[in-house]
Amino acid sequence: MTRPSCSLVAALLLLLLSNDGLAQTGALNKDPVEVVTKYLSLDRHGARLEAMSVEVLKPYINWKEEPAWGHVVVITDFEVLDDIAQWQIIDMLEVVIPVKFRVLGSMYWETAGFLPGAKVEEIRFRVKGMVGRWRIMEPILPPHVGQKRLIGFVRQAILDEKNPSRQAKLGELLAALKKAR
Repeated sequence: MTRPSCSLVAALLLLLLSNDGLAQTGALNKDPVEVVTKYLSLDRHGARLEAMSVEVLKPYINWKEEPAWGHVVVITDFEVLDDIAQWQIIDMLEVVIPVKFRVLGSMYWETAGFLPGAKVEEIRFRVKGMVGRWRIMEPILPPHVGQKRLIGFVRQAILDEKNPSRQAKLGELLAALKKAR
């Protein structure tokens, strides 16, 4: 068996270390917009709907615990404004990045109800460089979940529900979510 030469190992190591494609999302040499976009993309896909999936958000946020929310904001999409002229730059390691959400309304857990309220909502995310990574400091918002994901989530809840009256209420919620524009 032959051993690779030191120059070959050094060349491979240099290639790996210099490759931006292998850099971790959130690294300080990356755009802080990537952290906000990744976090919101996971949220839109329902990462905060179940306790076990919340863990995937930990690398992007600075808070330790997620509050118990009584509702979910139903969205169709979001846009992270990547134009630096629209940011508030606090210093080299802290910025405030605006995000626009296309909101359809709010879904309430306790009543299994949907309150329509179509609007464009702008929220500003404070992002700070900490321990070699960009992290979202604030705001701590209720989940902003995509309409399609919530429709799937409610369908599954109907299948899992044993109480007929609760099942009917979830059916009404499903119809309201489908109708929302």
